[in-house]
Amino acid sequence: MVDVSDKPATARTATARGELRCLPETLAAVAEGTAPKGVVLHTAELAGIMAAKRTAELIPLCHPLPLSKVAVRILADDALPGFRVEAEARTNGQTGVEMEALTAVSVACLTLFDMLKAVDRTMVIGGIEVTAKSGGKSGSWHPA
Repeated sequence: MVDVSDKPATARTATARGELRCLPETLAAVAEGTAPKGVVLHTAELAGIMAAKRTAELIPLCHPLPLSKVAVRILADDALPGFRVEAEARTNGQTGVEMEALTAVSVACLTLFDMLKAVDRTMVIGGIEVTAKSGGKSGSWHPA
């Protein structure tokens, strides 16, 4: 694990996104509330939040962080078709929260997949990436 004891604690934020592509019929089942495993979007959002809190247990050498905020939002997108997943993680600490935001998105997508696999075997998870970060020595970063 990298020694961060000499780094000052600063407010840190990271956002990430990803997507799950599926059949239009799968989107319709979620919108109509007829998916076999129940309330899909809220369950996947909660799974993402819970996963972010356990990132250090899942990723070797990742620092455990006292998170002050984790938010996950899942939006249906007919144009994909599928779901867009976004996450934000915040802390006041000595290292960033990019891994927590990425873990939240990843597990939310995996949960969507698990809850919908009985109705759609064509689903694809992809596009998982950090979309912004702030805080720390390197300051803010946003893609060009």
